[in-house]
Amino acid sequence: MERGELMGSGRTVAVFGAYGHTGRFVVAELCARGFVPLLCGRDADKLRTLAASFPGLGTRPASVDDPAALDRALAGAAAVVNCAGPFAVTAAPVIEAALRAGIAYVDVAAEVEANLDTFTHFADRARAAGTVVVPAMAFFGGLGDLLVTAAMGDWTAADEAHVAYGLSGWHPTAGTRAAGTVSRRRRDGRRVRYRDGRLEYRDDAPPALTWPFPEPMGTRAVIGEFTMADVVTVPSHLAIPEVCTYMTVEAAGELAAPETPAPAAVDDRGRSAQTFLVDVVVRSGGAERRAVAGGRDIYAVSAPLAVEAVHRILTGRTRTVGVASAGAVFDAPDFLRALSAHVSLDLRQSSAAPMTSSVHARDRSGTR
Repeated sequence: MERGELMGSGRTVAVFGAYGHTGRFVVAELCARGFVPLLCGRDADKLRTLAASFPGLGTRPASVDDPAALDRALAGAAAVVNCAGPFAVTAAPVIEAALRAGIAYVDVAAEVEANLDTFTHFADRARAAGTVVVPAMAFFGGLGDLLVTAAMGDWTAADEAHVAYGLSGWHPTAGTRAAGTVSRRRRDGRRVRYRDGRLEYRDDAPPALTWPFPEPMGTRAVIGEFTMADVVTVPSHLAIPEVCTYMTVEAAGELAAPETPAPAAVDDRGRSAQTFLVDVVVRSGGAERRAVAGGRDIYAVSAPLAVEAVHRILTGRTRTVGVASAGAVFDAPDFLRALSAHVSLDLRQSSAAPMTSSVHARDRSGTR
């Protein structure tokens, strides 16, 4: 088989949690890219309902507490994409099954602790098996890591990385809410940030700041230290002792409000009207570099991210084996360019002295 070409069983990809909100996008993207998804998950009825929309696809019910069923579900697959949260519950059993099957594993986990668990518990085993395991290969964790890595360019280290999420709003899925509940329980209600090369758990309120997003979004109020999976993925392979993420106040408020409805489809692809801008700044000494990505629907865009990862793994376009984040295992700029149908991209690898307004998030009075 030629490098970059898929044949036969190499096109068969199991999707665990296929009937979930993000899982449906992943199944559709796999089909559009010429893969054959195996529809997997706990609920046989939901799998059959989903299969009615994708004639010819097989269903394989399995629950994470049944290793034999998971083995049957992954039989014949070249890779598995885990879309079933909370990943604190599902990631380890599905990774175990992937290791037993000798196939690649990709997930869309946004849970900080669950992603950290994957790196902690499976790094040695996956490396020894020669298997690729890519956690957080989604909007949170994956896209930010790719942008930070691309912005770094030829830098081998940086002082700080800032990832600001400019979401027009956030209507969370049931899965997002369930994952958030599990994360809060694991943290005993505390918040987390990444500072001085380690995770810190804190009881104080996060800072209220502003962030100078590129136009047309412009400067917006954000929640500082609104910590997402980037604080796991980025430090896993880049020497950056401070990684901070930010979220627009409107989106954070909708996420927190119990009455906020789930996303509603407004186009024939099932996407919501939500738009996003991800603004990344990395600093080293007196220089800064920046990368910006924009698009629509954070759940929908996770599908091309995950499927492009699967395609590159199965066609040998990887840089390492074992547990690795997107920026470590793939050529970040090339990967981002491959998403041009889904994500707009602006890389500004300038080493000039930075403007204060574009480097630091500032509080409401304009003071850092």
